[in-house]
Amino acid sequence: MTDRWLQAFIDTVAPCPWTAHAGSSIAARRRVRAVRAGTRAPIYTAEQRRIRDATPWTLVQGVLAPLQFVIFAASLYLVVRYLAVGEGYALATASVVIKTLVLYAIMVTGAIWEKVVFGRYLFAPAFFWEDVFSMVVLALHTAYLAAVIFSIGTADQQMMIALAAYFTYVINAGQFLWKLRLARLEGAAS
Repeated sequence: MTDRWLQAFIDTVAPCPWTAHAGSSIAARRRVRAVRAGTRAPIYTAEQRRIRDATPWTLVQGVLAPLQFVIFAASLYLVVRYLAVGEGYALATASVVIKTLVLYAIMVTGAIWEKVVFGRYLFAPAFFWEDVFSMVVLALHTAYLAAVIFSIGTADQQMMIALAAYFTYVINAGQFLWKLRLARLEGAAS
């Protein structure tokens, strides 16, 4: 009861314009209730769920996603540290390059996973918007690499591109975590 009241209060005063990504909107709670009640289209059919659970690509995604987040956290620290004190450019750059390479790996293996589970490499209806936003994340990370490789902009400007890429990454990770939560609710309901 208190949790519902508190969440309703937060929903009315939350200044975040992207409340659905934060998972705090009334619409988001309605989607969760719809999944629990079985009135929303499921993310996975029974066959897709079986394939998802059987394919080794699910394990690959399950390993790469937290690994990428750990690399992201370390890299974010190094980038912010460089911007704050002006030292450690090479280390910050290396960390962003490593993060980007792991991002490429998770995108390629994720596309393979999506092909195995949904029959298409990208933009399966269940993950359409996550994939669309993933393209933005990928574009910004690639723009950072291009800026570094071709010496476009100052070091600070390059790091600002990295921060923009990281900002979109956090939103995209939130999208996938939300979808994982919905899938778990579906699994529990079925």
